[in-house]
Amino acid sequence: MPYAKLILCNLFLCALVTPSLLAQTQQLSDCMAQGKNEFLQQEQKILSRRDYEPARRTFERCLQLDPDNEDTLLSLGGVALTQEKLDDAQNYFLRALSYMPRTSPYFSYTYSMLGDISFKRQQYTQAFNYYEQSLRYNKANVNSLVGKGLILEIQGRKKEAAEVYKVALAVEPLNIRAREQLISLEPIYFTDEEVLAALKQRYAALPEKETVSAADRELFAKLHSAEQRGGLDYLKSKYKVLPPDYVVTLFQGTDFARELLTVSGYTALRKQVGQDAVSVFQKMGVPIKDVFDLRDMTGNKLFLSDSTLSDGGFYAYNEALRGRKAFLLPHEKLPPTTQEKQKIAARIEELEKNGYTEISRKELAAVQTATNCSEETMRQYMGLYVLTMPDGEKRFFVPYGRTADPHKGVPYYYVARYRAQRMSGVRIPQNSLAEMYESFGENYKLCSSVDGTLLIL
Repeated sequence: MPYAKLILCNLFLCALVTPSLLAQTQQLSDCMAQGKNEFLQQEQKILSRRDYEPARRTFERCLQLDPDNEDTLLSLGGVALTQEKLDDAQNYFLRALSYMPRTSPYFSYTYSMLGDISFKRQQYTQAFNYYEQSLRYNKANVNSLVGKGLILEIQGRKKEAAEVYKVALAVEPLNIRAREQLISLEPIYFTDEEVLAALKQRYAALPEKETVSAADRELFAKLHSAEQRGGLDYLKSKYKVLPPDYVVTLFQGTDFARELLTVSGYTALRKQVGQDAVSVFQKMGVPIKDVFDLRDMTGNKLFLSDSTLSDGGFYAYNEALRGRKAFLLPHEKLPPTTQEKQKIAARIEELEKNGYTEISRKELAAVQTATNCSEETMRQYMGLYVLTMPDGEKRFFVPYGRTADPHKGVPYYYVARYRAQRMSGVRIPQNSLAEMYESFGENYKLCSSVDGTLLIL
């Protein structure tokens, strides 16, 4: 969790630079000062060049001087967490908790760091409980507030998450992660008045407009989504100088400056993305004549009538940028839905329970060659079951093993013979009907070569 790591450093430094509540020998004080200095030196370097091992080794030496020292344990926990050594970090923080006096100011910080560790492990329930415990000691712990908000988002409780981010920003107005998360949730928690104000800021509503419709909310969601997806940066990359009517900057010249897409900017963005998408799909091997007939995986066209992308088209375009195909060519059939897949799986399970086994199309052809029987005759008299898939493809199943009616044992008899030619160990079952016709010679088969019907029932 990037924010948690940032706050970790701030709070960690706070823990490092605060004198220990216990009386320390001069030797321990010197040791801790050295460790803190080594940690600070690494913090000032480029991230990829940071090496916290010297600080860790120094703090380990400090711990030997006083194994119960909470300042040393917290410092080691902070270093381990910075190094992504989660087990070590957890052990140090839990040990620190066990030695902390009731008056310690570090309970909230320690529980918050334990929350970060659980969050990194995707143990969200445990992380949430740690953050809550942290906030019981300090309601203004921003790291815990942001961590709690992120988990609420994961749980789908986005309005609650927004309220938590608001509290975090009230404590720390310049907190980047809390502000970014709160902005991302605007379509979820904005009131009608706030939506209307946001549309007017983007010149998407007339100044005199007083009410908000469902269409207005949908438009705001689209504008907001385009901004969140980096639409402004995309436009800036296409224009040497971005037209002034494409963007509005709120709170310009302050730490809270924020750029918004206007309706004109949004329209230009959609057209530009549509143009770029054509070439991207061509690079994916789509002929130019088929580009505007591409469909998403639900069957809807990627391009709208004005040559801009639909929501599904935008997704397919983003996937294509990553080299992944998420569209259907004009001749391709729709893949089955989840519900259809579940229904098919249930039917196959039922067939297998009733003694059927699946065979390939080649194996079916081998049976037809050996018997002259048509698919319809095999379905009517020989137990063939044809399962038609949503895309029109067929899967074939025949009775497996002994059957009371010898006709129904014929298909698998020839399937087994077909398989035995290609792999060892395949057992060919007995079938009196097939064996009898084979004894008559190659010219005698079960069905008529004219229409594939049984000669003798």
